[in-house]
Formats: sequence, C-alpha cells, structure tokens
Amino acid sequence: MGGISIWQLLIILAIVIMLFGTKRLRTLGSDMGSAVKGFRKSMSDDSEAAEPSDGAESDETADTATKDK
Repeated sequence: MGGISIWQLLIILAIVIMLFGTKRLRTLGSDMGSAVKGFRKSMSDDSEAAEPSDGAESDETADTATKDK
C-alpha cells in the first residue's frame, strides 16, 4: 500500500498520449498556462485596486464619526 510508483505514472502518461496525441496536449498545456497567467494578473490587479479604496473608506468613516459628535 505504498503509493503510486513511477511505472504506474508512465503507464498513465502513455495512455493519455495515445488518447489525445502530443499536439493536442501541447495546445492544452499552453491554454492552461495562459489561463493561470491571466488569473494571477487579475488577482494582483484586484488586490491593488482594493487597497486604496479601503483606506479611503476608513477615512470617510472617521470623518463622518467626528461630524456626528
């Protein structure tokens, strides 16, 4: 009950290559890489956009609290 050996992984890889072909796997890998790159870019853009607005909201909240008193 070890785990997955290298031979089992090679057999799975051979079956996948026979089913899909190398060209299709290459394009699939390229598409996945582009998707991950786009996801990371959008996450970093969202976090950069969220930081200034959080500070502005807390300043407005502080101003409103002092005006109410």
